[in-house]
Amino acid sequence: MENFVLYEEIGRGSRTVVYKGRRKGTINFVAILCTEKYKRPEITNWVRLTHEIKHKNIVTFHEWYETSNHLWLVVELCTGGSLETVIAQDENLPEDVVREFGVDLVTGLHHLHRLGILFCDLSPGKILLEGPGTLKFSNFCLAKVAGESLEEFFALVAAEEGGGDSGENALKKSMKTRVRGSLIYAAPEIVKGTEFSVTSDLWSLGCLLYEMFSGKPPFFSETVSELVEKILYEDPLPPIPKDSSFPKASSDFVNLLDGLLQKDPQKRYGPKGCEDEEWRPLSYHMTSGHLSQGALESQMRELIYTDSDLVITPIIDNPKIMKQPAIKFDPKILHLPAYSVEKLLVLKDQDWNDFLQQVCSQIDSSEKSTGALRAKLNLLCYLCVVATHKEVATRLLHSPLFQLLIQHLRIAPNWDIRSKVARVVGMLALHTTELQENVPVIEAITLLTELIRENFRSGKLKQCLLPTLGQLLYLVATQEEKNQHSRDCWAVPLAAYTVLMRCLREGEERVVNHMAAKIIENVCTTFSAQAQGFTTGEIGPVLWHLFRHSTVDALRITAISALCRITRQSPTAFQNVIEKVGLNAVISSLASAICKVQQYMLTLFTAMLSCGIHLQRLIQEKDFVSTVIRLLDSPSTPIRAKAFLVLLYILIHNRDMLLLSCQARLVMYIERDSRKTSPGKEQQSGNEYLARCLDLLIQHMVQEPPRILGDILNALANVSGRKHPSTVQGKQLKMCLPMMPVVLHLVMSQVFRPQVVTEEFLFSYGTILSHIKSIDLGETNIDGAIGIVASEEFIKVTLSAFEAVIQYPVLLADYRSTVMDYILPPLVSLVQSQNVEWRLFSLRLLSETTTLLVSQEPEDGDEEASCDSDSSLLALIRDELLPQYEHILMEPDPVPAYALKLLVAMTEHNPAFTRLVEESKLVPLIFEVILEHQESILGNTMQSVIALLNNLVAYKDSNMQLLYEQGLVGHVCNMFTETATLCLDRDNKTNTEPASTLLASLLDILLGMLTYTSRIVRQALQVQKSGSRGDTQAAEDLLLLSKPLTDLISLLIPLLPSEDPEISEVSSKCLSILVQLYGGENPESLSPENLVTFANLLMTKEDPKDQKLLLRILKRMVKRFPYSLGSVSPFGYTLHSRYVFSVISEILS
Repeated sequence: MENFVLYEEIGRGSRTVVYKGRRKGTINFVAILCTEKYKRPEITNWVRLTHEIKHKNIVTFHEWYETSNHLWLVVELCTGGSLETVIAQDENLPEDVVREFGVDLVTGLHHLHRLGILFCDLSPGKILLEGPGTLKFSNFCLAKVAGESLEEFFALVAAEEGGGDSGENALKKSMKTRVRGSLIYAAPEIVKGTEFSVTSDLWSLGCLLYEMFSGKPPFFSETVSELVEKILYEDPLPPIPKDSSFPKASSDFVNLLDGLLQKDPQKRYGPKGCEDEEWRPLSYHMTSGHLSQGALESQMRELIYTDSDLVITPIIDNPKIMKQPAIKFDPKILHLPAYSVEKLLVLKDQDWNDFLQQVCSQIDSSEKSTGALRAKLNLLCYLCVVATHKEVATRLLHSPLFQLLIQHLRIAPNWDIRSKVARVVGMLALHTTELQENVPVIEAITLLTELIRENFRSGKLKQCLLPTLGQLLYLVATQEEKNQHSRDCWAVPLAAYTVLMRCLREGEERVVNHMAAKIIENVCTTFSAQAQGFTTGEIGPVLWHLFRHSTVDALRITAISALCRITRQSPTAFQNVIEKVGLNAVISSLASAICKVQQYMLTLFTAMLSCGIHLQRLIQEKDFVSTVIRLLDSPSTPIRAKAFLVLLYILIHNRDMLLLSCQARLVMYIERDSRKTSPGKEQQSGNEYLARCLDLLIQHMVQEPPRILGDILNALANVSGRKHPSTVQGKQLKMCLPMMPVVLHLVMSQVFRPQVVTEEFLFSYGTILSHIKSIDLGETNIDGAIGIVASEEFIKVTLSAFEAVIQYPVLLADYRSTVMDYILPPLVSLVQSQNVEWRLFSLRLLSETTTLLVSQEPEDGDEEASCDSDSSLLALIRDELLPQYEHILMEPDPVPAYALKLLVAMTEHNPAFTRLVEESKLVPLIFEVILEHQESILGNTMQSVIALLNNLVAYKDSNMQLLYEQGLVGHVCNMFTETATLCLDRDNKTNTEPASTLLASLLDILLGMLTYTSRIVRQALQVQKSGSRGDTQAAEDLLLLSKPLTDLISLLIPLLPSEDPEISEVSSKCLSILVQLYGGENPESLSPENLVTFANLLMTKEDPKDQKLLLRILKRMVKRFPYSLGSVSPFGYTLHSRYVFSVISEILS
């Protein structure tokens, strides 16, 4: 925290204070939360959910720290307070404001849901306002990932902090109250105790919208019972604003609230219910369905040119073209009042007319003395200064002065006067706001054209006159575009275009080239007759030559910008360039180091693609695609947006380029910019433009996997069962199968995965797996058609695609039956493949998929369907897979580990499967695996086999006799001894954590065995006590068989003070049962070290139950060997036994 400066307190909550802070050395202000360590689970949850989220409607997490007494959380500073404060201050908000806020809430909530995060406790106090009024979600203490248990997570964090002494169950119970949010905004299903879902968040959203409009939540009561009653059974009253002057809610708004506040979550608005045009955040709109080809291309055409492509800068006095000295005048020799701009604006009509008359009189003076000419130049300089104001320029342009200036352009006695007159005319044209038809601008344009043509060899004169000509042309063009029709009075003479084209040519001065290009750039920004005058066959190549051969960056940018804008008028301009210089030369210009050049080049290519010119050449050019993708590394947002747009045009017309694009990391670039962009009112135009381009590209790419899978299925169906595909069929396979990596890239992406993985996708995928099964069995042969390497690569990529899908269990939950029916059967078949790689890959996928499927709880109403699917899975594994296990379990690692993992999952969630394991004679094989892998106790295989043994022992109807016959006792003793030794070895911390996990499972197995033995012995004693005739031999044999377990006593005692509460608890239970069955059978159990352990435990345990249990254990051990304490040594007896007895005496007292 030494990197931050704390300012005033800006908020306070339960055990938390919020300060305004600043990072030292910067002016970056942040919010800093200081909270007690008691809230570690909540703060840890907040951090883990938001540390990677960057979104305009979610408070950004920066970093967190821990000091001796507190946790510190540094997050984005929101200066507008909370939504709760706004509602309290205003009492209620107008509907248009509620709608505006609602867009932010829906946008942020949808982004969270797309990431798999449920907010769970949506209330006004957790919504903060940024300065401009943007709403942001804050305080993710009670949010969670869909499908997880927040109580378990909190308990885990608390246990790691040292709060787990009372046991896991007690911790979870204590956490239940901490994960409860505000009941006022809780959905009916949450009140009933079901799990949170997307729809429960939407209920809370409806409550917030209702409260913002009406000033109170839809359901409220002073008592909890009454509030629950209202939420469950009463309908909310129609929303009525507290302020009666506010208008009533519109029918659309009422319908929206009704949809969000439906009691039945199935009838409640899902995300699609919030897609009204008034509410549409683009992130929701993106998933609302696919655009037709025509609609997609129509939206794409709207995005070709942006405001940043059409920026206008002055032609006259443009420092990038030519630096002009500042204009100054001397008021002493002005011979008229030197009115300021402000004074001119307030002159009365008569005064204005008098002023104009004086100006015109001086300009029209025929006196040719040096003083008169200097005074006239001074006056023209004064007019240049005042003409910079729009209103003054407009009045002067529409006055007789303009006509007089045109005359003096023609008759001025020297070029000094003429150039100043031209400058005044140019300034008037630049700054005027309107142009009336009676203003003789065309006369001025014609005169300027003649003057330039007559003096074309004088570069200096052209530099004086061209800017004025350009400003007049642009003025006429903008006015004509504004009026939306051509006017004869503004028809520009052809000579003007001819002169400007001559000024562009090679050999002309750089400044003249630049001025002519700038005139074309500005005029062609408009859609007017004046712009059309430049659309000749030579304009494109001339501008391109200027762009390629100029050494001045500003001129190069102007030339390519002018070409870009004239292509907007006529795409053939750029087509002529490509045909003259060649496509490769044009493509190479994309690698320019100037960002503006890259932007204009991408715009030109997009324009070409949109109208189909050179389309087939461009979409087949791999270097072009690769160059465009490299531009996605650009720091410029418009360049990246346009690169996405160009790629979209290419991919629409050539799907094969999608593979090249994915290999060039296109999906990675899309994910990066998807995180950077989000729809919203305050967003910069560049980001909004990027978001629109990106959304269209994503929409198109989402439609490709079904087409790719469909093509692959058709190709495989045509060769199904054939040993020798025809040439046509082989060609089809070569075209379709290499596209499978595209599917892999998309399902691995968090942007595409939720939209790509559908029921149809999984069905098609399962059908492809069935074809792969046929290929593996030799029924179909594609090796001859596409080659062995390509065939194996296709199968590997196909399996990898499903591996990516199962990383997100929620996708499997949504389409459980489809996965069961169409994907698992061919996977089971591939487990028997002769290809080692496929066999291992398929077994791993099958193991992980099965584990996920059986661990998912069925939703309400789906119990019957879930039961049917479980039965199908059981039958599939029983009939197809288990018969292969004898061979599978004897294979080298990691094959047995995956096979055992599948058995672990099945036995854990389906007890009936335990009987199936016994009936399939797998138990002996399991113990063979132990013998085979006992050298590596911490290996995956041993971990799986121990977990499986744990499930078998824990099953109440398990055939324990079978396990004992296979040497269960000896194996458990050996494994327990090795694992406990690793745990107790304080010098080797590397293996401590995995060993502890394994030890916990072994302790459960040991406890199960001892509990079973204890039950059998107890039953035999009861029979004996009752005098009934019963065989107690079985109990005696079991006691004798289990006696080696007493060797573990000396290991169990050191485990009693373990930091892991589970290990400590189970160890004490095992020890208790052991000494009940055998007493202190092992004399070493009362060694001095163990006695000290008991004494320390008795002193540290506060719970009387724990103390009594330890004393009972100690009593039975001492009773079995009453002299064992003294047999250690006289010194040992004195030191240790007296210490133990003193502790016992203290406890008893």
